[in-house]
Amino acid sequence: MAEGSSPVGLVLTGGGARAAYQVGVLAGVAEILDPLRSPTMGNPFPIICGSSAGAVNATALACRADTPHLAIDRLCNLWENLHTDMVYRSDARDLLRTGLRWLLMLAFGWAMPTSRNPRPRSLLNNAPLCRLLTATLNFRRLRNNIASGRLQALAITASGYTTGEHLTFYQSDDSIEPWHRTLRRAVPCAIGVEHLMASSSIPFVFPAQAVTFNGETEWCGDGSMRQLAPLSPAIHLGAERVFVIGTGHQDDTHPELRHIAPAYPSLAQIGGHALSNIFLDSLSMDIERLERINELLARVPSNGENAGSLRPVISFVATPSRSLDEIAMDNLEQMPRAARTLFKVLGVSSDSRGSGGGALISYLLFETGYTRALIALGRADILRRGEEVKAFFKETRE
Repeated sequence: MAEGSSPVGLVLTGGGARAAYQVGVLAGVAEILDPLRSPTMGNPFPIICGSSAGAVNATALACRADTPHLAIDRLCNLWENLHTDMVYRSDARDLLRTGLRWLLMLAFGWAMPTSRNPRPRSLLNNAPLCRLLTATLNFRRLRNNIASGRLQALAITASGYTTGEHLTFYQSDDSIEPWHRTLRRAVPCAIGVEHLMASSSIPFVFPAQAVTFNGETEWCGDGSMRQLAPLSPAIHLGAERVFVIGTGHQDDTHPELRHIAPAYPSLAQIGGHALSNIFLDSLSMDIERLERINELLARVPSNGENAGSLRPVISFVATPSRSLDEIAMDNLEQMPRAARTLFKVLGVSSDSRGSGGGALISYLLFETGYTRALIALGRADILRRGEEVKAFFKETRE
């Protein structure tokens, strides 16, 4: 980053398998900024923040911030060749052990309150994801990139089940004081796999992850829960501009169904709605809040002291131009049969289009047909906005 330039913060939101869309956007951005793939291309995002699956993408970028093109190529290769059993156990035996037992416990647990059998902690077992992250990420490179100045900071969010606080784990060599707001706390640390597992532990779907800091252990879940201000970590870490990649279509409502007598919502429909509320809604509200603050600051005289510590922050937001629910349903048959059977029990099937089943499956369909479609969509969406991207980064350097 050139001296005197405005630091750019990259914000990658959550969304499970939907995070493949972010990789397509990043590939398009690199193509726009450096079409000749210069080996000397600098890191365009000195501050990188991620939540849930976006935390995985964020950390992968941060670990190779010294080689941005290679970092994005590796991310594309990972997501384009991803399979469900690389993220959670999807064979019949394991799904019987976790998923169906979990559902039976919900349905009939009242009848056997003293059962000595260990109760499943989640619908799915994501142990394969831990092995994948351990084998893929090089945290030594992360430390080196921060020490050399190629990266200013990496922040990963999680939600503490024990204290109820939303936690931002951040790693930086700069003297950035931890911040503390209502229900939000920042924790400086050396980020590792346990923080990513915590950040991506979708409630009920994946088990909670224990994280130890300041001598205490906190059980943590998905970083998108209780995330009242998704842009806040990037701004606290010094970003004057934020490049945000969301995973929610601008309008995932279904007005065409309003005149149809609806059936009682399935568990899949309720679960998909709940996950959308966790992953998508807070970003839209935070962007609106940022725009209002910028408008307010623009009306304050340049020498006005009433603005206090507030400063204008310019944002660029990229979101899918198509509903990812629909793309997920187009690729549902790629999911392993045992997993497909489990989700059919919840109300997800190829004939449930428009009834909400696609919302749930769009977060959990880790198969190549779906992830490649999302990468292609992300790249196409951002290439159509090439001039906007160039203008955003040009103003950053001026």
